[in-house]
Amino acid sequence: MSGSAMQVRKMTGGCGAEITGIDVKRLSNSEWDGVRNAFAEHGVIFFRDQELTPEQHLDFARRWAPIDINRFFTAVDGYPEIAEVRKEKTQTKNIGGHWHTDHSYDQVPAMGSLLLARELPEEGGDTLFANMYRAYETLSDGLKNMLLGLRAVHSSRHVFGAGAAYKATDLKSAFKGEDQVGDAVHPVVIRHPLSGRPALFVNASFTTHFEGWSVEDSKPLLEHLYRHAARPEFTCRFRWAPGSLAFWDNRATWHLAVNDYQGERRLMHRITVAGCELQAAA
Repeated sequence: MSGSAMQVRKMTGGCGAEITGIDVKRLSNSEWDGVRNAFAEHGVIFFRDQELTPEQHLDFARRWAPIDINRFFTAVDGYPEIAEVRKEKTQTKNIGGHWHTDHSYDQVPAMGSLLLARELPEEGGDTLFANMYRAYETLSDGLKNMLLGLRAVHSSRHVFGAGAAYKATDLKSAFKGEDQVGDAVHPVVIRHPLSGRPALFVNASFTTHFEGWSVEDSKPLLEHLYRHAARPEFTCRFRWAPGSLAFWDNRATWHLAVNDYQGERRLMHRITVAGCELQAAA
């Protein structure tokens, strides 16, 4: 890019890109255009060595969209718009340890999440990402056509509600808002708001069933889609370091936090930015 040291390097053939040579606190107009284009093309973008205060983290997030405050996560002291993603040395469960996309249980799902490394284990704690464009594109034509006519129910009840999944673990104190759970219905194949490309929009953590189908009837097809979408050739793996920042598109990717650092502490700060109502692919 003329006049800039910025470079965009694909992580893998399946997903993601790392952007180097920039400081997200001081982006030129051309660098900002390049970052936005990389986000739209690759689904998740990564930055290294970004020394950000909470205020600077928020400033960068607001360049994308208004903040979408997560009603279930504990907030950083003094910063209600920043969620803590924390695992203490004594805890065995981690947050986000299964494939998912943030806020799919909302009527208007979030655009994306900006996750900043604050404290890291000596080894481990990587995050995996998967490309939902590729997941849809590589299905058989017959299945693609059938999915175009379906909608699916997404719910936060079984994850964040009273007596739900996290409440039975040693992370139960990290969450609140059990009385604010709810459901949403979205197309199974969306037309992505930025790229216009079709993308698969179901995930194993929050999708419960297809609209008009029972949970039992939905399960075989959903599980087939989950296995397919998590194929290694659609994924990338990001190794965190101090000052690392990731921004993923919740409409085009899944992510999974690897829980392989027992006995060590990991603290991340997450800001989620607002999206729009999702439309079905034609």
